[in-house]
Amino acid sequence: MSNLEREAAPSLCGGRGFVVAEPVRELLSPRHVKLGESSEVRRLLPNLGRRMVGAWCFVDHYGPDDIADEPGMQVPPHPHMGLQTVSWLHEGEVLHRDSTGSLQMIRPRELGLMTSGRAISHSEESPRSHARFLHGAQLWVALPDGHRHTDPRFEHHADLPVVTAPGIKATLILGDLDGATSPGTAYTPITGADLALTRGADVRLPLEPDFEYAVLSMSGEAHVDGVPVLPGSMLYLGCGRRELPLRAESDAGLMLLGGEPFEEELIMFWNWIGRTQEEIEQARRDWMEGTRFGEVKGYDGDPLPAPELPPVPLKPRGRVR
Repeated sequence: MSNLEREAAPSLCGGRGFVVAEPVRELLSPRHVKLGESSEVRRLLPNLGRRMVGAWCFVDHYGPDDIADEPGMQVPPHPHMGLQTVSWLHEGEVLHRDSTGSLQMIRPRELGLMTSGRAISHSEESPRSHARFLHGAQLWVALPDGHRHTDPRFEHHADLPVVTAPGIKATLILGDLDGATSPGTAYTPITGADLALTRGADVRLPLEPDFEYAVLSMSGEAHVDGVPVLPGSMLYLGCGRRELPLRAESDAGLMLLGGEPFEEELIMFWNWIGRTQEEIEQARRDWMEGTRFGEVKGYDGDPLPAPELPPVPLKPRGRVR
């Protein structure tokens, strides 16, 4: 799932100027965004108060949605550049197609990782015969300048490292955690992990003090460093932590996102990340003219048109507000 808003607004983010260099507890409320006629997601990043967590720059949480009598996810072909997309499911299935020729069904707790590099296009759809519920998160990772023009590629990893302790099972999605490393390709020091807590769990998760972190609640009742975090909300934690206290009032699902604060300033517009207005304008022309981003073959429908650019100049800015 990607940014399908027809009235897209630029998000100006990146840079270390607003990194919180100490532990904090900043609860981020979601913005509810309609996707299509019936689907709705809870957008946590970019947020009015915070734009990035490490290189993580876009986070949508969706479901659980009952799609037994619905088509489910239907996202037509659309372009990306300058980022990676991370598809993560707790329930349901999503069929991924892209302009490199990839065709892959993504299932719960399997990593679908697409590196757009200089240019790619893809579609995402629920299969015709699908599970009753759809529940997951769609996340983007900004590529640093040295890698943002790399060749596009798609990775699927069904077997991911798992770190366990009494009361917790942590599946490593991207980067490193407690000595384990994800097979997914990462271009910055980063962490992404799915945390399954059992009722009554009271644990401390090891962290890197140089990373900034946030925790997204997917389901259940959990306290993160003493703060109750409800499903669909996210707690920003700042930097300087060596461990994170977690306590579960019920079985709960969380996502831990972290990484070294992203140094570069960015412009994010629609499904593109660039550094200058000229890059964004060129990307829009290329997509609308059918060049550079390739073709998604096999999807039954037309590609998405790009929204109009705003009338004001786009300038790269810092991480918040």
